[in-house]
Amino acid sequence: VLKEKQEQELEKIAELSKEDAKNILLDKLKDDLVHESAVMIRSYEHQLEEEKDRMTQRILSTAIGKASSDFVSDATVSVVQLPNDEMKGRIIGREGRNIRTIEQLTGVDVIIDDTPEAVVLSCFDGVKREIARSALEKLVNDGRIHPTKIEEAIKKATKEVDKGIKEAGEHALFELGITGVHPEVTKVLGSLKFRTSYGQNVLTHSIEVGHLAATLAAEIGADVKLAKRSGLFHDIGKVLTHETETSHGLLGAEFLRKFGEKDLVANGAESHHHEVEFKCIESVLVQAADAISASRPGARRETLSTYIKRLEELEAIATSFEGVESSYAIQAGREMRIIINPAIISDDKTTILARDVAKKIEENMQYPGQIKVTVVRETRSVEYAK
Repeated sequence: VLKEKQEQELEKIAELSKEDAKNILLDKLKDDLVHESAVMIRSYEHQLEEEKDRMTQRILSTAIGKASSDFVSDATVSVVQLPNDEMKGRIIGREGRNIRTIEQLTGVDVIIDDTPEAVVLSCFDGVKREIARSALEKLVNDGRIHPTKIEEAIKKATKEVDKGIKEAGEHALFELGITGVHPEVTKVLGSLKFRTSYGQNVLTHSIEVGHLAATLAAEIGADVKLAKRSGLFHDIGKVLTHETETSHGLLGAEFLRKFGEKDLVANGAESHHHEVEFKCIESVLVQAADAISASRPGARRETLSTYIKRLEELEAIATSFEGVESSYAIQAGREMRIIINPAIISDDKTTILARDVAKKIEENMQYPGQIKVTVVRETRSVEYAK
């Protein structure tokens, strides 16, 4: 009874009921708790942000340290050493027939200048340049240089380069410990040895991305094997882009699925330039590893890739016409040399074809100066004396 009287007296003095006082106190406590909680949350968020940055730096530095490798930015020229300067005249041949045959069969510019005891081969396509280099070295060592011998040397060099491409693909798989790969995928992977992206060798870049992606996966507990495999194959579409306008990422993913690679492996190729959504964390790691490898100072050269793309566009325009067997952009893109099938295109039509190609180049491309279009029609008659 006394307690009730005291409570009633307090309510009169405070002009508040017991229930109202309780609510005011609870509201005050609630406000204090919300404020303290907000302060604590902000503090924890700040700590987490700092910890996240530290962990990210540690993971990336660990990955980069483990996958450190030397890069040499590939140029678009190869040099063939000669035993003496007299050999230059034999390479040129009577009225330039030898040098003309080499250039027509390989699509490579053969540059013979004042450089002592050396011939320079220039071409944006690494495979063509390597075939020409190997063939020319064989001819120089043999000493007999004439059109028939040149054809034989180029055929032999082509077989050797094809074998080297296969071995390069197998070596890349062995280095990363990847098995169960279709032979066609191995072959295309090896072809990346002769491709560059902004001056960076694509096969070396792909191997590094495989190492980086695997290390990143190990650091965060993701699938190391999937990240490594997806990283190695992420740029495989760059070999296949000559025949189509599809991006190398999408083209590579389609190619990988066709030859039995899992969907998540193909996703690493198609998503590393954000063209398709990431399907797994490993694809995100491939994209991060690709960015790390490409952004390292000195790894890439922007202007070289732009130049190569222009030459590829020139060749694609020429080969889009019926009857064209092959086309080569030479003289740094200032001349197009087109080899045609004589059974399809007559002598009279060669002039029309040259004009049509030149017109299409004018309509579809921007370039300084002018581009010379040369159409070559060669008829051969072969008979054997028995």
